[in-house]
Amino acid sequence: MKIFIIIFFSFILANCSLNKDSQYWTENSIEKKNNQKKLNEILKKADDITSMTLEEYEIYIDDYIKKSKYPDINK
Repeated sequence: MKIFIIIFFSFILANCSLNKDSQYWTENSIEKKNNQKKLNEILKKADDITSMTLEEYEIYIDDYIKKSKYPDINK
C-alpha cells in the first residue's frame, strides 16, 4: 500500500509545472501584455528614431536584439 501511495504522489508531483513562462503564472503574463503594448507603440515610431525618448529607444533596441540571428556573446 505504501508503494502505491508513493507512486501516486510521484505522478502528481511530476506533472506540476513551475515554469514562469506558463500561462498559469498570471503576474508575468500581465507584465508581458503591458510590455507588448509599449513595444507596439514604439514600433509605430520606428520610422523616425529621432522622435523616440531614451527609454523607448532602449526597449526598441532590446526587442531588435532578441529577434536578431546573431549569437549572444555575453554568455
